Amino acid sequence: MNRRAKVFQTLQQLGVPYTVYEHPAAATVEVARRYWDAIPEPAQHCKNLFFRNHKGNRHYLVILDCRKTLSVHALEQRLKQGKLSFASAERMQKYLGTTPGSVSLFGLVNDAAHHVHVFIDADLQQAGKVSFHPNDNTASVILAFADAMRFLRHCGNPFEWFPPDDGEPSPSAGA
Repeated sequence: MNRRAKVFQTLQQLGVPYTVYEHPAAATVEVARRYWDAIPEPAQHCKNLFFRNHKGNRHYLVILDCRKTLSVHALEQRLKQGKLSFASAERMQKYLGTTPGSVSLFGLVNDAAHHVHVFIDADLQQAGKVSFHPNDNTASVILAFADAMRFLRHCGNPFEWFPPDDGEPSPSAGA
């Protein structure tokens, strides 16, 4: 099964409506913005960052509004896991079933052991719709934010919200 098929199959099983917009490969937010402008359906596009702790035994997916930056130092202080670094392509494949430039919420469908902990920008709760790559970067999938959360809960990974004002994650009952 290709990377997209498992995502679409899971969304269909959950009864989640979504729209797929094909575009050329877009490995970064800067490149993707060129194609998002042509998407007629309004949605908050998301930036997805995949980190590992210094020991390499914990992994974190950070999802935030694509227009924002993340204070990695604040995240490190919150987690008390030492220095964080971006996860390697091998780790992306192992834990999310994806490659660099294609990381997204949808990669969690491949993390049956719930190894990856997720941090979500609290401001995204105000978004009506959000968009993510479907585990490859040649398309964007738009769905309701509430349905993205249904997908996350279905996958079963622990998650926390982090406030946008200081970038420091805070625990949530949603985990």
